[in-house]
Amino acid sequence: MASDLFGDAPRQAPERATRSSAASDAARPLADRLRPAALADVVGQEHLTGEGGVLSRMLEAGSLGSMIFWGPPGTGKTTVARLLAGEVGYAFEQISAIFSGVADLKKVFEAARLRRDNGRRTLLFVDEIHRFNRAQQDSFLPVMEDGTVTLVGATTENPSFELNAALLSRARVLTFRSHDADSLARLLERAEAAEKRPLPLDDAARAALIRMADGDGRAILTLAEEVWRAGRPGEIFDAAALSEIVQRRAPIYDKGQDGHYNFISALHKSVRGSDPDAALYWLCRMLDAGEDPLFLGRRLVRMASEDIGLADPQALTVALAAKDAYDYLGSPEGELALAEATVYLATAPKSNAVYVAYKAAMRAAKESGSLLPPKVILNAPTKLMKDEGYGTGYAYDHDAPDAFSGQNYFPDGMERPSFYRPTERGLEVRLGERLQRWSQLRAERNRGR
Repeated sequence: MASDLFGDAPRQAPERATRSSAASDAARPLADRLRPAALADVVGQEHLTGEGGVLSRMLEAGSLGSMIFWGPPGTGKTTVARLLAGEVGYAFEQISAIFSGVADLKKVFEAARLRRDNGRRTLLFVDEIHRFNRAQQDSFLPVMEDGTVTLVGATTENPSFELNAALLSRARVLTFRSHDADSLARLLERAEAAEKRPLPLDDAARAALIRMADGDGRAILTLAEEVWRAGRPGEIFDAAALSEIVQRRAPIYDKGQDGHYNFISALHKSVRGSDPDAALYWLCRMLDAGEDPLFLGRRLVRMASEDIGLADPQALTVALAAKDAYDYLGSPEGELALAEATVYLATAPKSNAVYVAYKAAMRAAKESGSLLPPKVILNAPTKLMKDEGYGTGYAYDHDAPDAFSGQNYFPDGMERPSFYRPTERGLEVRLGERLQRWSQLRAERNRGR
């Protein structure tokens, strides 16, 4: 009896071992069970893993360089690193910067050196690499340089701000994209095939589930598991029931379809209409729904140029500063800068005079063909060009009264157009007065020529 208790464990019968293995597999989370077995099976990162992608080309060459995988959670960074190691026959080591220190790194480096000395290379995957401090990041440099490890670091933060320049100079940054609705739908289809049963959701609920995942592949599979656990035989959930089950609200917004364009139109027109409260509302609706804040920052820059222009030139500076502030701070701190710019633009004096002038000038440029500048305003760096009359008769404006010569700068023979017509709002009031004065001087001085 004692030997039975403390000796070797009895071997399981084959059918019992099979049942045990199946039970163990079923206990694993769906996201883990559906990890791709080959790089070609990775969903949503075809720009890296597809034909002609960066990683595909590396594998064709048969060797890997050190890399930084930059992207949001649930986009496959860990999975891709593991698959790359398998494709080229490297040993795969994984550590997390959250739980590891210098002592852990030394152990990993020593094991990698032993492998290298025995003819095998090591791919070291470092999750959340941005959480290592500068000194810890420096410890990777010598083992990268001497080939002890091929480093693949994963980060959700901008590497330009979070990683040492020395580390970045030795590693290529590859960007992982958030899953779009199509790739999330493909993941759901794979899950249904693996489970051999459909999700008990109607079409609206299925679309809501995809929005809830917010571009995270792991999240969509976790949500799918929750739905299956909650479902009763024959029951089909609508969007409202789904929200109750998973305790998540699905924003009524689709970043790739009508919601995306409708909401940004509402934000833009609220700014143009000088309604800061409405503009803030639509900004927050989009942020809450998971819109890319940098997309919003870029659109604010456009609004500053299109709808405010020279009525308040500072608006463009404020919008650019807000976009850069978000790029530097990230979420949630950087979102306040976007809110500040939104209020500034909404309350600024409005003018689309530059926008209208640009469109008119572009039409004229296309219609006028290949007309050349008048010779009087061309430089003449050679004797031949001087003999041809280049620059002859040019009036240097700083030497003219009022620093204004009134000279013609349009092609000879082209009737002078008027593109820019300032409004009577903001700084453009003064610009209009200035342009009117110059127009009068131009007429006076051209009469005397």
